[in-house]
Formats: sequence, structure tokens, C-alpha cells
Amino acid sequence: MRPLRADARDNRERILIAAEDVFGRSPNASTDEVAKLADVGIATVFRHFPTKVELLEAVLTQRLERLRDRALELAGEDDAGAAFFGFFSQVVAESASKLAISEALSAAGTVAGDEAKQAGRGMRDAFGTLLDRAQQAGAVRRDAAFPEVYALLVGASRGATATGLEPAARDRMLDLLYDGLRAGAKR
Repeated sequence: MRPLRADARDNRERILIAAEDVFGRSPNASTDEVAKLADVGIATVFRHFPTKVELLEAVLTQRLERLRDRALELAGEDDAGAAFFGFFSQVVAESASKLAISEALSAAGTVAGDEAKQAGRGMRDAFGTLLDRAQQAGAVRRDAAFPEVYALLVGASRGATATGLEPAARDRMLDLLYDGLRAGAKR
């Protein structure tokens, strides 16, 4: 595949940004809405993404890659505990739109493709690195294994979204969860 021209790259990026916004608000949104928000014609959308499913997969992949990159960036921070809890909070805070995009894929009769799955694995691995560092720094209890902590991340994300928690209530829920994860928590 040959590289895209600068204007085509710019259009593609605007389409992805618009699609993340549009589908993140409403899984039943149309590609016409994406084209309008991106300020491109519908033909331009379909030139880059021949189907709505391909567009949704690209949006989901980009979002997971962005989370992975953020986790990897935070893994270099001096305060491993703050990095871990900050990333956890970010994922939960952004979960509603990510889940809406996943729901849109499901409504289209499909699941995430290989690229999105690979990006998801990369994000999970980076989250695991944050957890390991936080445990080594004594910020997170050592007996909290990755599968349990990742399930808490997924559960908190889905729960906050399903119940429509306001930010203050979501943050209080996370404080309660973090109290159980912190080293020295009563068992």
C-alpha cells in the first residue's frame, strides 16, 4: 500500500476523530453524521473506510492504542502508585464512549477485528506493567493478581457506564475500590 498524500492523511485523521465522537455518543449513529462532523463528503469517508464496520474497528483500535501509549508513558513516571491509579481512573472515566463503540460493532453483527484485539492486548500488557511497578513500589498490595485487578478495571468501567454515575460518584466508587487495592489494606 502506498503512503497517503498529506491531505488524505489529514482527512483520514479528521474522520477518525469525528467517528470517535459520533459513535462514542450514540452507537446507532450514521456515517453521514461522521462525514458532517469531519467536514468531508460521505464518499471520502467510504474511500478511507469502505464499511461502517471498518470505520468502527479503526476507531476502537486507535482508542486502545492511545490508552496503551498512555500507560507506557506513565510506566516511566517516578510515582508508580499515582501512575497506576491515574491510568485506572482515566480508563473508567473514558469507558462510556469506548463501550458505545464496542456496542456499535456488536449492533453491526461483528466483534473487534485482529488489529483491535492486538491493540487491546497491548493495552492490557501496559496496564500489567503499571500494576507490577505499583506493587514493587509498595503502592498496591502484592496479593492482587493481574486477572483480578483487570477484572476490577473492566467491572468498574462497565458499572460506571451502566449506572450513569456522575463524575463525583464515580470518583467516590474508585476511592473505595482503591482503598481495597492499596498496600496495607485490611484483609
